[in-house]
Amino acid sequence: MTSFGFLGLGIMGKAMAENLVKAGFDVTVWNRNPEKTLELVTLGAKQGTTPKSVASQCDITFAMVSDPAAALAICQGPEGVAAGIGEGRGYIDMSTVDDTTSQIIADAITQAGGRFLEAPVSGTKKPAEDGTLIILAAGDQTLYNEALPAFDIMGKMSPFLGDVGQGANMKLVVNMMMGGMLSIFSEGMSLGLKAGLEGKQILDVIAEGAMANPMFKGKGAMFLAENYTTSFPLKHMQKDMRLAVALGDKLDLPLPTAAITNESFKQAIKAGYADEDIAAIYKTVK
Repeated sequence: MTSFGFLGLGIMGKAMAENLVKAGFDVTVWNRNPEKTLELVTLGAKQGTTPKSVASQCDITFAMVSDPAAALAICQGPEGVAAGIGEGRGYIDMSTVDDTTSQIIADAITQAGGRFLEAPVSGTKKPAEDGTLIILAAGDQTLYNEALPAFDIMGKMSPFLGDVGQGANMKLVVNMMMGGMLSIFSEGMSLGLKAGLEGKQILDVIAEGAMANPMFKGKGAMFLAENYTTSFPLKHMQKDMRLAVALGDKLDLPLPTAAITNESFKQAIKAGYADEDIAAIYKTVK
């Protein structure tokens, strides 16, 4: 049986790793704060001591951390993944990073003798728990083929997108559009309520028209309930918006709506909503 490592047990990573353990896979987990591993160890996971040790003993190691800096930190250094990978073992980074960071990690892994796949995910806490994420894979296709049984547990769709960087780019494109939609949705809901319309009726009308989508349904209910329980931290969406705008700069493509949306999320962070759900952007408008 293929043995899997899993590094990073935050909101997303814990749910993803838990699904692998419950499916009966051989899983070794590691987290910067070791207390977060205890629940998974109780379920049957093994506990790793460092990213290096996990990568050295597992056939394939997954990582799910918060941003490019964290992704580089667990890969590099004397106790990092690259120091332990060797001998054709696989490393799959499922964090959302930019294409440049992904390439740096890919180079470090392949130079150490390993195989690399980037596989950022589209989806938040609930899809992670339900195993219905969309996994955006790019890089070494043999590693992709070997990881498919695990991908099938963690997600409902896992297209192979080609060379390293394309998974990262797809994730930024998707999240850039999601951020923009959420921003204008917040403004529309605020305008409707200010004009005296009933919130539920606004949502009902949207749900029956061409704009119907799961995000408006879910986040709209959060707006009306003033419930901002975190499934996707607002600060991470701002990070993704920033990376998307930077990709536009790199490709000489103007992204005026994305740039304005990025500023809206920065405004929400300044207002103190960084660790709340992305729906909290509504609070800066209403």
